[in-house]
Amino acid sequence: MRTRKIAAAAAGLTALLTLTACGGSAESGGITVNWWTWSPDQTAAYNTCIPAFEKANPNIKVKITQYNVSDYFTKLTSGFVARDAPDAFQNSVTFFQSYASQGQLLAIDDLIKKSNYDLGVFAGGVDLWKFTDGKQYALPLDWAASALYYNKALVTKAGLTDKDLQNLTWDPADGGSFLSVVKRLTVDKKGVRGDEPGFDKDNVAVYGIGAMASDDNLGQTTWGSFAATTGFQLTDKPNWPGQFNYGDKRFIATMDFMRKLSDDGYAPDLGQFTTGNADQIGSGSVALVAGGSWDAAALAKLPGLKVGIAPVVKSPEGTRSLISNMNGNNIWSGTPHPEQTWKWVSYMGSKECQTTAAAFNASFFPSIAASMQALVDSSAKNGLDLSVFGEYQAKGELFPAPAYNNGAAMESKIRPQFEAFFLHQANEELWPALQKQTAQIISG
Repeated sequence: MRTRKIAAAAAGLTALLTLTACGGSAESGGITVNWWTWSPDQTAAYNTCIPAFEKANPNIKVKITQYNVSDYFTKLTSGFVARDAPDAFQNSVTFFQSYASQGQLLAIDDLIKKSNYDLGVFAGGVDLWKFTDGKQYALPLDWAASALYYNKALVTKAGLTDKDLQNLTWDPADGGSFLSVVKRLTVDKKGVRGDEPGFDKDNVAVYGIGAMASDDNLGQTTWGSFAATTGFQLTDKPNWPGQFNYGDKRFIATMDFMRKLSDDGYAPDLGQFTTGNADQIGSGSVALVAGGSWDAAALAKLPGLKVGIAPVVKSPEGTRSLISNMNGNNIWSGTPHPEQTWKWVSYMGSKECQTTAAAFNASFFPSIAASMQALVDSSAKNGLDLSVFGEYQAKGELFPAPAYNNGAAMESKIRPQFEAFFLHQANEELWPALQKQTAQIISG
């Protein structure tokens, strides 16, 4: 996302403009509720919920509009300014604070109470969408997490089995069974493996793991789950924190380990591959990649290649914890049809709709546990094993990405410094200074 431009546009909004709101339109015979998303997959999936909803609510029509993510938040901000925003929309927690503080989001507590809506249907993410005023501003819409994807043929060639990858442990001191497997999967151009004498780290043919060097300040698909095995907490509070704990010795040890993977030839350097996970595994140049749940369907369809899915690493004591990006479903405060919009939003947050939508497209995961299990079951019948993700949710191993002030500014200012570390343009002394900077950014 072009967060810098989005944040600049959002900063110019006043708390609430007094022009006439547009939002949903009144058509002959009823009301049209407009809902926006940046996901073409969710557009197609939630369109399958419309017939049942409109049959049950004959005076309400639903229109779903999808914009490319690079334009989505800019168009949303423009809609706020022009008082022509959609009635409801998919939102990223990055922009929750700015939109809520500007008065652009409708608190839904009264609507929840009036309709007897049960927030307990969600497996997680409810509290993420409570603002600093204690009010609820969204229903959880979906979630995503990371996993380890591997080329089964290369695993077998290395003398390993699927079982060897299903319970990988890690700690920063010796790398655990994770590092042992990565070394075994790495092969230089002379055929010497990473755990054998004479391995040439400067001439690698197959990397054991894809790039773990990352500019991601949350570490969702790279270092996040590794750091969590040490007991490290990303922020000083789960929600609305005062700082990111980048000065923690456990975090620093994790980052040193990740950089050393590339230094030692077991992983490519940051930016070495411009292609995605599917191309890296498909080409045979990488045996194992840490990727998002959104990669699962595409990797399963690679022609002539069998790809396995393993859970992220756990601690030597058996603890696994990983961050999950959980998007929300907001209602615009300027909608002229809050009751009708709530009916659609709450229906999207029902087992019936989420099960229908998820079964149509497995590229995103429903926030309702029962719907997630239905997706796992239906996907298995179609040859796609999503059980790893279902177990994350069922075992309570997920924690949501934190909501925090000035999210767009945080990303734009912090990410380049992560990149500098992995390019050896900065060293360990970066992290305590970066922790102080996050506190300054959050305080605004």
